[in-house]
Amino acid sequence: MPARMRHVRAIAVVMGATSLALAVSVPAQATTHRGTGIERSVLPAGDGWASADGSTTGGAGATPEHVYTVTDRAELIAAFEDAGDAPKIVRIAGTVHGNSDAEGTPIGCEAYQQGGYTLEKYLDAYAPAVWGTDEVPAGPLEDARAASAKLQAAAVNVNVPSNTTLVGVGKDATIIGASLQVKNVSNVIVRNISFEDTYDCFPQWDPTDGDQGAWNSEYDNLVVHGSSHVWVDHNTFSDGDRPDADQPHYFGQVYQQHDGLFDIVRGADLVTVSWNVLEDHDKTMLIGNSDGAGASDRGKLRVTLHHNLFKDVKERAPRVRFGQVDSYNNHFVATTGSAYGYTYGIGAESKLVAESNAFTLGSGLDRAKILKKWSESSLTAENNYVNGRKTDLIAVHNAGVPAEQLTEGAGWTPTLRTRVSHPLVVPVLVGLGAGAGKPLVR
Repeated sequence: MPARMRHVRAIAVVMGATSLALAVSVPAQATTHRGTGIERSVLPAGDGWASADGSTTGGAGATPEHVYTVTDRAELIAAFEDAGDAPKIVRIAGTVHGNSDAEGTPIGCEAYQQGGYTLEKYLDAYAPAVWGTDEVPAGPLEDARAASAKLQAAAVNVNVPSNTTLVGVGKDATIIGASLQVKNVSNVIVRNISFEDTYDCFPQWDPTDGDQGAWNSEYDNLVVHGSSHVWVDHNTFSDGDRPDADQPHYFGQVYQQHDGLFDIVRGADLVTVSWNVLEDHDKTMLIGNSDGAGASDRGKLRVTLHHNLFKDVKERAPRVRFGQVDSYNNHFVATTGSAYGYTYGIGAESKLVAESNAFTLGSGLDRAKILKKWSESSLTAENNYVNGRKTDLIAVHNAGVPAEQLTEGAGWTPTLRTRVSHPLVVPVLVGLGAGAGKPLVR
């Protein structure tokens, strides 16, 4: 191991008489080696938007000292810090917990609590009958919640540098409770990892959010923010053992501890998302996160989605603003009894092309809700199949939701596709090949 990796960067958190070490050391078992095979794979030519203007190679050119095997959060961060922006391959072995101490041992929400915060005290202080419904919470307990949330964020958010391949080892590489931030960097590959349960210990109650108020949380499992040339391939995204459907209700609203699964925002560009599974979640994927972000997002947010499985997700698969998004050969599954809202959200100045996808909807679920109009934008939707039958998604939507008429024609034609399969075989192809732990053969 290089001498420069034998360092310890501890963030000591003092809570009364207790100190919690929350960061970064590299134990002796962290290893470096040459890395071979799929770890040095690059995005194939013509494979989606991330192949444009120079392609995406990640850490394929890493020297032996910049190939790392990591087993916990501390080692993961140390590997990123050691290599910086040099090409690097970081291999996830086993399970990495975002909410963990310096030894990698998982910790609970109570470890972050500051200023006397407890959920019980927060609920008592800001119950509508006590606090009212006209103002966002303020005062000592809200300050304590915010301080606690800040402390958790320092542990949960992990920044990924440029020129990185982050890849899971074998079939069970997992990151639980961490938010990978691909932020303002370039040339990143993420493959063969199960991302689970990036949960917020300290959601904020906002009685002014909507008609009934809402609990608002932070953290996505993966965020591509202002970055370019990013390839996300053969991963699985879910809420793990903490699904939204099992969350309690407070003040009449679900206590929402999850935000998105995977968002692409803030001027991100040239992204290919292929052969992933996204399942059992509410707010799944944003491409563009604000109608007011046109200055940074126009001409960017060029994203390709292909051969992904979206299973029992409520909405945003994806919701698109501004971007030229090519979505083809994906399989969207909504089973009877799932909280299905819509699949594609058509947002401000979006230019979505949805072609040759397969939709499997359970009994009683409405095909007209596959599309959802949020803003006046046009889209192309051709050769899509719903429950085995070719379906004009725009015509079905306009007939079923006459108050939200959509117009046809995204104004561009995708060319960066390696293969397009008939939608009738897409469920089989995606079922066999999508997600972490599947062979990374293209």
